[in-house]
Amino acid sequence: MSTIKIEGYLRRENLFGIRNHIIVMSSVSCANFIVEQIARIDTGIIPITHQHGCTHMGADTEQVLRTLSGTCNNPNVGGVLLVGLGCESVNVNSIASRIDSGEKLVKTIVIQEIGEVRKIMDIACDYLRQIKGFVSKQQRSDFDISSLTIGLECGGSDPFSGITANPAVGLVSDKLVELGATVVLSEIPEMIGAEASLESRIPDEAVKLRILARIKAYVQMIKDAGGDPRGCNPAPGNIKAGLSTIEEKSLGCIIKGGHSNINEFVEYSRQPLCKGLVVMDTPGNDPESVTGMAAGGANLILFTTGTGTPVGNPVAPVIKISSNTKMYQRMSNFIDIDAGKIIGGTPVDGVADEIFEFIIDVCNGRQTASELNNCREFSVNRIGPTF
Repeated sequence: MSTIKIEGYLRRENLFGIRNHIIVMSSVSCANFIVEQIARIDTGIIPITHQHGCTHMGADTEQVLRTLSGTCNNPNVGGVLLVGLGCESVNVNSIASRIDSGEKLVKTIVIQEIGEVRKIMDIACDYLRQIKGFVSKQQRSDFDISSLTIGLECGGSDPFSGITANPAVGLVSDKLVELGATVVLSEIPEMIGAEASLESRIPDEAVKLRILARIKAYVQMIKDAGGDPRGCNPAPGNIKAGLSTIEEKSLGCIIKGGHSNINEFVEYSRQPLCKGLVVMDTPGNDPESVTGMAAGGANLILFTTGTGTPVGNPVAPVIKISSNTKMYQRMSNFIDIDAGKIIGGTPVDGVADEIFEFIIDVCNGRQTASELNNCREFSVNRIGPTF
């Protein structure tokens, strides 16, 4: 069992946040402008807007609702102001009902009920004062690293991703699992062609069948849309960087999960019930995948990249790790750690140790490049069309 202590905010038993964010979130895209206006009241308020919340069909309504409420429930969030229009299908009350209000203060505003912008802003100011007062009383306390949930992502991969950054993250993943933490491996479409390697690491037959079935479903989804799995992945940027096949990309992707057994398969944006390594059903799209893991409770994200990307998240710090030094030097403002030095002779485990120590520092308050740059991308994965 772990004895590594870090500092965070106690939400409930064995659940700690490494940040104490106040967020103002729209329940529907029609409320985005008001949310942006409210966020200007205080630079410490994080706005979360999106293009969803109404005219969804069936399971899509549930997925959007689960993602929005899950983001509010992320342990890094201390207070929430929800802003809705009043006639949408995913409304502020449905979101608020799924938030654990025992661990954070939640307030709601419905635009149609108030009517005037000035009144809305006055009410918002009062609510934010209350939320800030509540959040300011929360003190950091020691907790064990086994309470952490960490998501894994790769975006803009190149041929070095599978031999530098991703294997280094894999060693970190195995260490976190050994210490009792939860690690989330994402991006189901980027497991196509790596099924055999995954199968050998899934002891539970039911979990194995669900993951394999979901990979097949993505392949069929691409075909149904008139595409070819090997024609749309690797992406143009991956090919330009030198990746040759989906198998090469996928084998590089899954090594981020190290060599630990996979204990669980969870739906998009759903919180894992098991410790250790779990797989979440996310697309390969980076903002959608990161949003899903954060909504599922990830305290932070380890994000490897070969071509470079500024993608972050509103509530979970994103640690960027480059696969090659040339890109790191070109985009150093967006990248935290250079794993490209492995090519020059630095041991993989040495870079893994650097990543692990960086995780501890971030948990204890150090800001990542994505946080310093206010990179707060938020994008919900959708199941079907809007009607």
